[in-house]
Parts: sequence; C-alpha cells; structure tokens
Amino acid sequence: MTYHPKSDFIAVMKERGFLADCTDYQGMDEALSAGVVPAYIGYDATAASLHVGHLMNIMVLRWLQKTGHKPITLMGGGTTKVGDPSFRSDERPLLGPDQIQDNIDRMQRVFAQYLSYGDGPTDAVMLNNAEWLDQLNYLDFLRDIGRHFSVNRMLSFESVKSRLDREQSLSFLEFNYMILQAYDFLELNRRHGCLLQMGGSDQWGNIVNGIDLTRRVADTEIFGLTTPLLTTSDGRKMGKSAGGAVWLNGDMLSPYEFWQFWRNTTDADTGKFLKLFTELPVAECDRLGALQGSEINEAKIRLANEVTALLHGEDAARAAEATAREVFEQGGVGADLPTLELSPADIGAGISIVQLIVRAGLAGSGKEAKRLIAENGARLNDAPLEDAGLMVTPDMLDSPLKLSAGKKRHALVKRA
Repeated sequence: MTYHPKSDFIAVMKERGFLADCTDYQGMDEALSAGVVPAYIGYDATAASLHVGHLMNIMVLRWLQKTGHKPITLMGGGTTKVGDPSFRSDERPLLGPDQIQDNIDRMQRVFAQYLSYGDGPTDAVMLNNAEWLDQLNYLDFLRDIGRHFSVNRMLSFESVKSRLDREQSLSFLEFNYMILQAYDFLELNRRHGCLLQMGGSDQWGNIVNGIDLTRRVADTEIFGLTTPLLTTSDGRKMGKSAGGAVWLNGDMLSPYEFWQFWRNTTDADTGKFLKLFTELPVAECDRLGALQGSEINEAKIRLANEVTALLHGEDAARAAEATAREVFEQGGVGADLPTLELSPADIGAGISIVQLIVRAGLAGSGKEAKRLIAENGARLNDAPLEDAGLMVTPDMLDSPLKLSAGKKRHALVKRA
C-alpha cells in the first residue's frame, strides 16, 4: 500500500502490525485527521473475564485514545442473549440477565486499566446494547431494518457458510445475530456520532453489514477496520496455554501466571508481540526481537514485564519477575507462585499426587497427570517425580510442596 497515512492513529496501526483490512482506507484516514472520531469494538458477555485473545483489540482502543479519539466499549448485554455464530461449530449456551450483568461488571475492571473513562471529548464510554435491543418491537424491526438484508448475501458470509458446509445446525436465533450487530452500528451512529467499528478479521462480514445498513437508513458515511487474527509462529491460536484460556481478570489467572505466559513466548514471536502488546517504541521492539541466543530471554522478560504492568500494575510485574528468577535461576520456591491450599478434610489420611497435580492446574485430568509423570515431566520439590501412586500425607505438608510440570509451570501446595 503506497498511501501514507495522515492520521496518527492509522500510522500507529500500520507501523505496529494492527491493520488487516478497512472499508475505505483514505476516507477513514481523512476523517481521523479532521477531528475526534468516536469508534467502537463490541464484546459479548459470555464469560466472567476477557482473555488474551481480546488483548490486541483492547490495545487498538488504547492507541485510539492516545492519538486523540474517543473509544466506545460496547458490551453485548442484548446480543449475548442470542450468541455470535461466527466460526463456531456449535451454539453458545444462553445466559440469564443477572449472569450477563455480572460478567460485564467484571470485564469493566479490565477495560479501566487500559482506557480513561469520563465525560471529556476523548474519554472512553462503556455502553450496553441491551439499552436499545431490549426495547425493539419485532414487527417494526422487521419492517424498518430487516428489509435491508438479503438472505442470499447473509448465506454467502464465510462464518455462516462454514457452519452450513459442515451440515451443523444454525438456529434462526443465531442467524439474527448479524442483523442485531449491524443495528448496533446504526444506533451508535445515531446516538453517539460513532463513525468507525473495529474488530478481528472474523468480524468483517458483520462490520460491512453495519456500514451498509447505516448508509441505507441514515445516509451517513461510516467506516470499518479489522485487525489480523493472531496466531503464534507455530500456528496455535493466540490466547491458549497448556492450562487453558489466559484470562485477564487477576482472580481467574494470577498476575504471575499471566507474566509467565508472556515469558514463554517463542523467539520468533517476541518482536511482533512487543509491537502489539506494549507501548515501547517500534525501533526498540525491533532491536529486542532481533536478539539471539540467551539474550532473547531478556527481551521476553521485558515483554512480560511491560504487558503485565499495563494490566496488573508495575508492582505485580516486578513481583512476578522476582518470583520467576527465584524459581528458575536460584531453585527456590517463590512466594508469588500459584498456590493450592488444602484443608484438613481435603488431605484426610493422604491425597494422591495425581490429584494434586490436577487440582493445582498443572494437568487437565488424572490421565494427563499420569502421562506427565510417566514421561518424566513432573517434579516434586525440584526432584523427578516417578511414582504416580504416591500419596501425600499430612506430615509431608509441614512445609509447602513445589510441584512442577515441565520446566516452566509450577505451583505450591500447602495446608490452609
């Protein structure tokens, strides 16, 4: 692309690797250069926490605000009642209103770490699409909005086509999701002057629908921008670890475990992740990403520190690094390690080591824990664990036990 962006926001998106596609690159750049642009990303409240897979688009909103524009975090209090079918092989479980609101409240704590909310022209606002979706009259909606959608075109979207090609059920409820998301953009434009919707590249069809609808109904020029779907250099989907989803809420994943996830980044991804998930200058990201041999480990520690400090604060990042150095370099226990506390009732006369490994989150099942031991991947107090039948008795817990799975995952077990 030879066009050189005029706006700081597009320049950052391009330089740091956030830009996948946009509906009108030059028109959007002109709008961003002309004044404050309100822009939104939507989040369904299907879980009690956002995860690392959401972090790239949260950073997009942060850069939007830092370059003088207005971020809108749109919570899907309404659409969560339907469920986004995009690239899913099954239907989402439906949640009740109390659970949805609780999830939104918990997510809000994460957004507050990255964005400044308030009443100023570039302050972020958090909105909930239940505000307008819950009030819809079905017949009016069909007449005023539904007539602008072609079923033929909706069936051609990859997210729908892939479901149908696999002959998997797509409920009418889910099929309506893309119309509701398009309607969100129209309402945000009407109510808040929103000119830009952003999201992952899997949302392209939904974004284009919203732009078409708003042009037809409100005769307004609005824009869409997508970020690339992020995979690691070995092809895995970003946001998963050996222990499951990498949650952003500290009560679902400790700051140390979050820090460790980033410390375990592969060499090939380090430079890219520094650009996407930190605010270090691009030249410094390139320098750190180009380090070789043992020096790349210092770049990964810098990555882990910077990302953890943004989410959990600098004190948490420093504590995580100190724990990691104690555990890995000095063979210590590390007070900040994830900890499993056992009551006397839990321990009884003894508890199996396999059960402890599972409960400590180092394996997903007893079968996986036994395989870990059989393949010499488990350690107890830094010594190889060879007996899958070992029973841990109360006296063995007079001091905390350190369990390890491989070289990089550790947990403490102690009496409550």
